[in-house]
Amino acid sequence: MSSLPAFDQPKLEITKADAALALLDDEQEWTAFSRPVAQQPGCWESNVMIEGMHCAACALTIEDALQKVPGVRNVEVSAGSHRAKVVWESQAVSPSGWMQAVHQAGYRALPANDAFARERRLAGSRKALWRMMVAGLCMMQVMMYAYPAYVAQPGDLTPEMEQLLRWASWVLTLPVILFSCGPFFSNAWQDVLHRRVSMDLPVALGMLITFLVSSAGTFDPAGIFGHEVFFDSLTMFVFFLLAGRWLELRLRDRTAGALETLMNRLPDSVLRFKSDGQYERVPVRRLQAGDVVRVLPGEAFPADGVLLQGHTSVDEALLTGESRPLTRQVGDEVISGSHNLSAMVQMRVDRVGEQTRFAQIVNLMESASTSKPALARLADTIAKPFLIGVLVAAGLACAYWWQSDPERALMVAVSVLIVTCPCALSLATPAAMLSAAGALARRGVLVRRLDAFESLAAVDTVMFDKTGTLTRDAMVVNQIHVRQGMTQQQALAQAAVLAQHSLHPLSRALVAAASQADATEHWLATQVTEQAGQGVRAEVCAAHGAGAPVVLRLGSATFCDVVPVNTKALQVHLSDDAGWLASFEFQEDIRQDAQATVAALQRAGISVYLLSGDASDAALRVAEKVGISEVRGNCSPQDKLDFLRESQVQGHKVAVVGDGLNDGPVLAGAHVSFAFGQAVPLAQAQADFLVSGGRLTNVADALLLSRRTLAIVRQNLSWAALYNAVCVPLAVLGLLPAWLAGLGMASSSLLVVINALRLSKDAQFGRGF
Repeated sequence: MSSLPAFDQPKLEITKADAALALLDDEQEWTAFSRPVAQQPGCWESNVMIEGMHCAACALTIEDALQKVPGVRNVEVSAGSHRAKVVWESQAVSPSGWMQAVHQAGYRALPANDAFARERRLAGSRKALWRMMVAGLCMMQVMMYAYPAYVAQPGDLTPEMEQLLRWASWVLTLPVILFSCGPFFSNAWQDVLHRRVSMDLPVALGMLITFLVSSAGTFDPAGIFGHEVFFDSLTMFVFFLLAGRWLELRLRDRTAGALETLMNRLPDSVLRFKSDGQYERVPVRRLQAGDVVRVLPGEAFPADGVLLQGHTSVDEALLTGESRPLTRQVGDEVISGSHNLSAMVQMRVDRVGEQTRFAQIVNLMESASTSKPALARLADTIAKPFLIGVLVAAGLACAYWWQSDPERALMVAVSVLIVTCPCALSLATPAAMLSAAGALARRGVLVRRLDAFESLAAVDTVMFDKTGTLTRDAMVVNQIHVRQGMTQQQALAQAAVLAQHSLHPLSRALVAAASQADATEHWLATQVTEQAGQGVRAEVCAAHGAGAPVVLRLGSATFCDVVPVNTKALQVHLSDDAGWLASFEFQEDIRQDAQATVAALQRAGISVYLLSGDASDAALRVAEKVGISEVRGNCSPQDKLDFLRESQVQGHKVAVVGDGLNDGPVLAGAHVSFAFGQAVPLAQAQADFLVSGGRLTNVADALLLSRRTLAIVRQNLSWAALYNAVCVPLAVLGLLPAWLAGLGMASSSLLVVINALRLSKDAQFGRGF
């Protein structure tokens, strides 16, 4: 037991909270939940979770409280994900300063990567389940005691028996009011203290009025409220509301849990190799480039690096969208956040912290989870005026009915307060868009801002870059021409034995082609010399030693002293002392799903263009392969931008897909933009969607999913509007009892969330887009 007097306990709690916040003022702790803003020196962008918020009105209250803090530049609070993004000046305010403003507003701000966030969320979910179960158990008992009053004929129940049943119902309702309704009353009290309105205020007023009216009827059966008690309606309403909120919480946690799963993939500590040959366990944040660490099976790689020892399989599904385990051996790169599946390995750390691909993905998902689409901002804007209108409407309805029946007047007011709670309205847009963003993330597409779904759904034109987008960076052998008497396999095998001594991209393509072919002969090369930019010369003989060595040349037509075949294709030649032996034609490695992606877009009524900085003939060859008829080659960055603006002036909504440095301007100017995961940082910074895997079909999937998302948003908004249009008049006319109003409100919110989760399910099973 504490020796402090009772009145000192709240002060002690505030002191502990302040001390916890003060720890975050250490600049070394900022990187755990914040990152510097490159465009604004001295500014930091922090992502925090907000505890205690329940609706759009709460989000607006928190935004207002933070924007009043000197030094806070920008604030975005999402009612759907319960997250906030705060941009603040380090010279003007500290994290504890603006977090304290959140606390003073009646909420709690926590770093988004807080280690105990999941535990707190699970504890909150368990407590919500207990509140619902208590309400459900008491509801069933109260209904049992209320049943005789509904079915009894005049004279069947004596006044004493009826009063006994009322007292039993009152006693059973007490746990519901004192325990199950606790969050509603505490949140409503905070609203009163801070002179604000949230969705819990009308609900708490309805509960309190119903309980007081029924209690008055129980204590004074002969009074004006003694005609009837409503304990059954009250407990039923509380149970329905808690059940709806608990299910809504579980469904919402699927989205929040996916983000937390990604953010918390890194281990807390790792075994680092010391100079004496031993290992020490150190926190991941203390790792530096050049460190050597040991990663055990089942652990996540703590940084980007290269394997030094071991051979294992890794799971990169959540980072790249690749669903199959990938093999990694000595010399292969591994990325932080991917899981080591099968064996202990040793790796060298190359990149840590914000430089890792994992950190970039987390930043993108955090940004998306806190962004507000235009439709969501509209719903948030009307939430407060709507709630004020609800209170006014309830008061007017009560005043109208009071003259004829005071008891009924209060219950009509309760029904109006409950049925008009705009939970469904505030959840309609963020629930659908967060569900869609989660579905795309599981397929390897990261959404930088939720607004992009609205723009993408309206797109009627898609412009592709060529190199690195429709094609890979590598080249592949397309055709082989050989001298009479030699087979293509022999020519490829001889060329590969020379090419393996060169680092030229075309040499690597020859070696790759030879490794995939069924070679029946093997060759050895000696006295190898390379002339930079021209070719490779060597003495080649059969691996089994038969025959005399032959001097071969592999390279350009001039180097091999041959006349090139009349073609516009890129060529490499092979010759011996007698002259020409073979010519190898190359083409860019077109992505396997490029043609299917273009076809899917065209079936959806989308016009597809290819804009490339390469020569027109090269662009035309790729366009013919993938099925694009509108092609422009030799495009400078300004040419691409001019073409984009011309299309926009004509009224087209344009999406651009690219990955290179020269794509930066056109990505920034497009209505919607996609960048591939290997894109340079500038392209990634300008893009709305980042395709972290290598599947081009994800572009078509995202476009079709965005259309489906907007359709579901419209369905949700229509349902919310229809629900209020039908139920509000019924409540005002006294035709909607409180328990049915509670069931309707809970069901409408739950329906909105379940409808939004169809996006995730369709994505999981490959339906719908």
